[in-house]
Amino acid sequence: MFTFKVDQSIELKLLEKRDSKEVFEVLEENRLHLREWLPWVDGMTSEEDYEPILKMWLEQFAGNNGFQAGILYEGKFVGMVGFHGIDWNNSKTSIGYWLSKEGEGKGIMTKSVKAIVNHAFTYWNLHRVEIGCGEKNDKSRAIPKRLGFQIEGIRRDAECLYGKHHNIVMYSMLKSEWKM
Repeated sequence: MFTFKVDQSIELKLLEKRDSKEVFEVLEENRLHLREWLPWVDGMTSEEDYEPILKMWLEQFAGNNGFQAGILYEGKFVGMVGFHGIDWNNSKTSIGYWLSKEGEGKGIMTKSVKAIVNHAFTYWNLHRVEIGCGEKNDKSRAIPKRLGFQIEGIRRDAECLYGKHHNIVMYSMLKSEWKM
């Protein structure tokens, strides 16, 4: 199975069916923490709910359309990072991520996002990478800021979370601007 070592403590890995229990357990432990910014949390009510999604993620990887990777910190699953697919015609992609409360404050997500942005620019030779974050989600917005992404603007009321619309701040990085 595909794994990628980010540093001594962090590894990215494609998830398989056997990982559904661990992924669900982390979601359960962090349900309230994650629910604030992720619209899909309430729909995940059992580890079996992950099985078709894990299959879909493996198909995404096999189809050369990006990947979704589990983040392991010191061998323990703490979150996800991945691509929302690749627009090969326009040579661009967008990235999404989430992290358990336990994983915060250790640089895990910044290092993980940096690793996959670098992959997008060096391995796939893409031209552009985008990240969209909830306008009031300061922790999520800190990631593209730390990595030098540029703010392009705000998509007003672009996402509905549990019956309430909120703004999404759009960030981008061009290959010519990327400094590993």
